[in-house]
Amino acid sequence: MNRSVSIFVCQSCGAETRQFFGRCSNCGEWNSIVEEIRSKSSASSRKKRTQIDQKSSSHRSEIISLEKEQSFKRISTGYQEFDRVLGGGIVPGSLILVGGDPGIGKSTLLLKSATNMALSNRILYITAEESAHQVRIRWKRINHGESKLHLLSETDLEEIIEELYQFNPEVVIIDSIQALNNENLTSAPGSVAQVRECSACLQKVAKKRNIALLIVGHVTKEGALAGPKVLEHLVDAVLTFEGDRLGSHRLLRAIKNRYGATNELGVFEMQGDGLLEVQNPSELFLSNESASGIATIVACEGSRSIAVDLQALINPSTYATPKRTATGVETNRLHQILAVLEKHIGLTLSRHDCYLAVAGGLAVDEPAADLGIAMAIVSSFKNIEIPKKTILIGEIGLGGQLRPVKQISQRIQEAIRLGFEIAVVPEGISSNELKSIKTKDIQLIKVSTIQDSLFEVLGLKSN
Repeated sequence: MNRSVSIFVCQSCGAETRQFFGRCSNCGEWNSIVEEIRSKSSASSRKKRTQIDQKSSSHRSEIISLEKEQSFKRISTGYQEFDRVLGGGIVPGSLILVGGDPGIGKSTLLLKSATNMALSNRILYITAEESAHQVRIRWKRINHGESKLHLLSETDLEEIIEELYQFNPEVVIIDSIQALNNENLTSAPGSVAQVRECSACLQKVAKKRNIALLIVGHVTKEGALAGPKVLEHLVDAVLTFEGDRLGSHRLLRAIKNRYGATNELGVFEMQGDGLLEVQNPSELFLSNESASGIATIVACEGSRSIAVDLQALINPSTYATPKRTATGVETNRLHQILAVLEKHIGLTLSRHDCYLAVAGGLAVDEPAADLGIAMAIVSSFKNIEIPKKTILIGEIGLGGQLRPVKQISQRIQEAIRLGFEIAVVPEGISSNELKSIKTKDIQLIKVSTIQDSLFEVLGLKSN
């Protein structure tokens, strides 16, 4: 006879309790605790689960020496941008979580990658949200050749694990983890318990059989990956697919990667026949306009340098409290730079509204953009254009001084490649970092303070 037990589970962090509380004592979230009814497994389900556990543990682990080289070959996704974000391709036996807003293109990206990989590898695409017919319609739209991709439409976890042992693929794509269901749990698919248990079972199979597993995860309305945090700790890499659904460009970003660099960025363009790679993303974020309030910086995303235009608009305020709006830049960073300019340059910015935006929708959160932000603000305030072909790199301290930034050589090399002629950089940069820079290709202007940079670029002196 089956007995049921009532458990209260936080849908934010996965904490369990025997009693309902309005606020989770573990993560502090309000109204996130949901009651789940768990029953003991029947004899048949226990027998089936025991058989699966025995099968997964049939291979005995061996003790190996770290000095002994374990050779493996990464699997290419067919996208250079995707491979870049992963660190050179998919590592066999790894778990990769791909998240993003609904309709952003996660399924399109993974279906096209699976089609490319299936030409030389054994690939299984498991669709849990769509029927096989629906996936085939999208596959025909984005694929114009032959493919050996195998498709499975299933939501039951035990059936999926059974198919993995029989088919023995090299790469498995699951779309999505929130749609899978473990019959041993009475909670609904997509709940914390289901997501956690299904992910743990799949991880066990993937590690034992050396299967690379790509999992699609939903996001909440706040933009966080749905499910407990343990899901992000369980996988080897966490990728987020970003972009405006009304726009055509998409950004694939690595926020965790055990086999490559974090904060790596891949750029794609959504078209009618699928996603296309953007080989030169700097062209997307450069407006090539000539107007006051526009400054160009070089941002580093992982191992990639991208030239970006910053646009600022300063307008007299009609209210006692001026408005501050920043798109793609932290608002606190903007407030800090405005305070430095008013204190050390003497600009009455406290009486003006300030609007700042990064061209192309890219988010820039590194201090190296400080000099470009300050110059764009002063350029708009004084209505003076920054000279063309000028790049601005540097971090601004609270005293108005300019500090060196990391990867300065890489940034200047990108500026030279794009045809920039002048680079304004902090004076404290060591000569070793500039050894690879040919001074004949670009003019380096070294400045120590924000006052010096305004004089060198705009010809302004502080009050």
